[in-house]
Amino acid sequence: MDGNAGTSGTRGGGRKRALKQKLESLASAGVSDLPKQRGAKPQRAAAATRIRSLDILREEVAACRLCEPLAKARTHTVFGVGPATARLCFLGEAPGADEDASGEPFVGRAGQLLTKIIESCTLSREEVYILNVLKCRPPDNRRPLPEETANCRGYFEKQLEIIAPEFICCLGTTAAQALLQTDETIGALRKRWFSWKSSQVICTYHPSYLLRNPPAKRDVWDDMKLLMAKLGVQL
Repeated sequence: MDGNAGTSGTRGGGRKRALKQKLESLASAGVSDLPKQRGAKPQRAAAATRIRSLDILREEVAACRLCEPLAKARTHTVFGVGPATARLCFLGEAPGADEDASGEPFVGRAGQLLTKIIESCTLSREEVYILNVLKCRPPDNRRPLPEETANCRGYFEKQLEIIAPEFICCLGTTAAQALLQTDETIGALRKRWFSWKSSQVICTYHPSYLLRNPPAKRDVWDDMKLLMAKLGVQL
């Protein structure tokens, strides 16, 4: 027998034994089916298409001057961050000073609290998409004016259409009223499920409200438990 052939046969037998042991180990762990790879390429292609669409929209936002006073005063537009295929999006109100300086949403004190909320749900910021209704900071962090929300509607709705998340969590009255086009208060909207396009929507208090009213953290946690139950995440 050829020496190389004998070595090849030995290695082949070793690989088979290793594969058998791996399958037995998976079976003992309760895994009966291995993931199929056929869908990997289409999934990657779909993700790449969404990323390109978001990049194009990001450039449109950066050039927008529909709200001229906000455009003149801004340092950066604040588009959004997160995976283009996120199952969950958090929609806030508008950028603050820290967000305007960095160009990223929720990086100030309220953003740090949002991160803690997300992590308490056993998720990470890298797994969710975070955006605001407005892409420019209003002066003195005031609430968005109706015309400003109207000017930005095409942008935040397009973002959500591209990502097509299963779930959207509206943070605060402004975000909830803008997305759902309602005049109900956040207190009335909480603990209820709504639909927007193909997404299920839940509403809760904005993290900045929690900084001023810490007892409301219990209410937000109740809302997050409702949301995680729908997501299939055990808390």
